[in-house]
Amino acid sequence: MGPSLSPQGAEREGKPASRIKLGTMIDKRVKNLAEAVAGIKDGSVVLAAGFGGAGSPEALYDALLEQGAKDLVIVNNNAGTGRTGLAGLMDAGRVRKIICSYPRSSGSVVFEELYRANKIELELVPQGILSERMRCAAAGLGGFWSPTGVGTRLAEGKEEREIDGRRYVLEKPLKGDVALLKADRGDRWGNLTYNKSARNFNPTMAQAAALSVVQVRQFVELGDIDPEHIVTPGIFIDRMVVVPV
Repeated sequence: MGPSLSPQGAEREGKPASRIKLGTMIDKRVKNLAEAVAGIKDGSVVLAAGFGGAGSPEALYDALLEQGAKDLVIVNNNAGTGRTGLAGLMDAGRVRKIICSYPRSSGSVVFEELYRANKIELELVPQGILSERMRCAAAGLGGFWSPTGVGTRLAEGKEEREIDGRRYVLEKPLKGDVALLKADRGDRWGNLTYNKSARNFNPTMAQAAALSVVQVRQFVELGDIDPEHIVTPGIFIDRMVVVPV
């Protein structure tokens, strides 16, 4: 059985809202972190949000480490810090490749160790290109032409074209099997808001993955978020778990 109508939808269909069964209504919440990451397979491409520590789904990283998936391809702005979170996954040997913009940021000790030992692959992607590749995947586009990287090693192996006298390289969509996200508030439909710069890549990644999982600081009731303030509509979210930190 598909999801039932909301009370508002029931009224539009001429059905009394009082007859809608709460148990059959859309509810993206899961009981715990283990359920949030259940079924993530070995070899998955994981879009992992965060700009440094801002908006980074640390609790979901820990849950994925406990869950045991390996041979992962992680897409992230950075390559982790210290030995926890994303760095903890790498330190445990669960990450085969990382696609990121800043692999050598402050504290990226685990990545440094693994890369020097040839134990992890790196695909270096400029930050704007990284975001736009995911947006293309979300929009169902076949890619885009960019002047960034023309004539450098970043353009090696990519199709080039001249447009109006300027050289461009073709950048292809970057789609995830899973997105791990962090939001500030969420309702049971999965509508989300973020805390300032903690928004970063979260909205784009939510749209660019086959399965989007989010940890939220606070659960709120339907209607508590002004529709004009919703950043990520619930249609893009599959699972939501409350982590009040």
